[in-house]
Order: sequence, then structure tokens, then C-alpha cells
Amino acid sequence: MGFWRHALFLGPASLAFALAVVVPFVISVIYSFTDWNGVANDIKFIGLDNFVRIFSGKSNFLGSFWFTLKISVVNVILINVLGTLLAVALTSAIRAKGLFRVAFYLPNTIGGLILGFVWQFIFVTGFPAIGQLLQSGFFNQQWLGTESTAFIGLVIVSVWQNVGYVMVIMTAALMGVPSDLIESARIDGASAVCTFFKVKLPLCMPYITVCLFWTISNAFKMFELNYSLTKGGPYGSTNSMALYIYNDAFANNKYGLATAESLVFFVIIMLITGIQMYFTGKKEREYQ
Repeated sequence: MGFWRHALFLGPASLAFALAVVVPFVISVIYSFTDWNGVANDIKFIGLDNFVRIFSGKSNFLGSFWFTLKISVVNVILINVLGTLLAVALTSAIRAKGLFRVAFYLPNTIGGLILGFVWQFIFVTGFPAIGQLLQSGFFNQQWLGTESTAFIGLVIVSVWQNVGYVMVIMTAALMGVPSDLIESARIDGASAVCTFFKVKLPLCMPYITVCLFWTISNAFKMFELNYSLTKGGPYGSTNSMALYIYNDAFANNKYGLATAESLVFFVIIMLITGIQMYFTGKKEREYQ
């Protein structure tokens, strides 16, 4: 009887998960060993040729990996540091804290494509107008026209969009720190900075784990901003892995190669987030 009761409650959800996730994943694995173009009925199995092409450098997928890794490291550090600093500021005794929290979180509610097109207008039209008004060369740069400035532009927009999410989580974490521990640290003569790093931050480790996991996975899966803001340019210098896979599948009609790249992409994200979860989980256990 217990089995049928569990099957009744878990069966529909398990079936939906299998149809939406498991079956497409298995089909993708099969297609990764073919040269299918995504349209033709004729599918030819070519073994490991797609994976050999990826790792031998015949495909520029590894180049997109290094760009994605670089921008992910920068984004993860800036988003978590700035989000934590904002959380510290907005849990202190300042006026209109609720208004500031809403203002900083609002960009996170805007879709990546819309945000990218809005910031494209700002970089192409808004900044030059400000530069002309202020007679400043900083704003008059070709923000999306060179490799270095396009990279900086993507970082600016990504951090602006996502910092509010970390701020909200860390605000909840800091507000949950027991006041008696903070008071004890003050009585012992600890400064505000020392109290933050020795008392508050260790107690926030579970929240930091969540923030790191979210920012790492989100940074590596960058697509909408990349697509709408630079489209991988100039000259492919800002081509993220997700955008590269998309172009191979739907622009170049290399569906078999794209599915092989997506599997490599999946393994990379799984390994990196797994390592992060291991070390942050270890830190959590140390502070318990």
C-alpha cells in the first residue's frame, strides 16, 4: 500500500521531470556522437569526432571557455563583495533602507535581453552624449567596439544586474546573527571590523555558500546579456560558451557538434560548482 501511495504522489512529478529533463538529456548525448545538422533526416554516427574536434582546437570552443572563465571570476568576486558591502550598509542605522534595497534589487527583476538592449543604447548613445557634455574622454570610448572595453561593459552590466540578489541574501544573513554574540564581542573590545570578520561572517557561511553557487553557475551560463549587448564581438572576443553553443547549433547548423559542446559545458559547470560546494561546506562545518 505504501508503494502505491508514494507512486500516486511522486509519479506525475517524476514523469514530468523525466519527459522534460531526462529524455532530452539522453537524446542530446546520442546526438553528440553524430554530425546531424539539426534539419536533415539523415543522421550519421561519427563516434568521438566531435569531442576530438573540441579538445584538439579545431573548434574555438576552448577559446570561449577561457573568456567565460575570466569574466566569471571577475563577476563572482565583484558581485559577492559589493553585494556583501551593500548588505552591511543597509543593515546599519541609515534612513530609507527599504527604498535602497528595492532600488538595488530592481535590476535583477529585468530580463537579460531587455537589459542588454537598454545598456547597448546607453553605451552607444548615452555615454558619448555625457562625454560630449562633460568633455570627458572616458565616456567617449568605443565601449562595445574594442576587446577590453567590451569586456568591461559586460562586467558593468552583469554586476549591476546581479548584485542586488546577493545583497538581499546577505542582508537576511546579517539580520539573523544573534545580537547577544555581537554585544559580547563589543564588551570584549572587538572593533566593528573585527566583529564582522570574526563573528558575523562565519555565521553567514550557509548564505555565502548559496551566493557563491548562484553567482558561479549564473556567470558561467551567461547568454542573454552576451547575445543582446555584444553578440560575441568584437571579432569573437566576448563569445561565452553558451553563446558559442547557440551559434553552432542554430546559426551554423552544427547540431551534433553543439550537443557535444553542451555536454562538455555541463561537466565543466558540474565540476566547478561541486568543488565550490565542497570547500564552502567544509568551512560551514568548521564554524559549527
